[in-house]
Amino acid sequence: MKKVYLLPLMLLIVLFLAGCAAGPNTAAHTPASDGSVAGFRLGLWHGIISPITFIISLFSKNVNFYEVHNNGGWYNFGFVLGAGILFGVWRRRKRIFKEVVMAF
Repeated sequence: MKKVYLLPLMLLIVLFLAGCAAGPNTAAHTPASDGSVAGFRLGLWHGIISPITFIISLFSKNVNFYEVHNNGGWYNFGFVLGAGILFGVWRRRKRIFKEVVMAF
């Protein structure tokens, strides 16, 4: 009976993972309405402010979480690096708080 459940479970896992695959960005490398294309520095900034932007984007139709008019890989690298910097700083602050404040 276990073999009967194994095939549908594997199929469900494959479909779930396929649904998570990223699609193409047709607006990449094309300028926005103001003529700008987001690069590494803007990606870095967007990564740093991503938690705040995400919360605002839930309540506003005018705020996007991710700039679609970007230059591709460099924007993505900056975005991931910025988000990593933000969460790395948060983690370090938490560790320092535990070491310094909790020591007393």
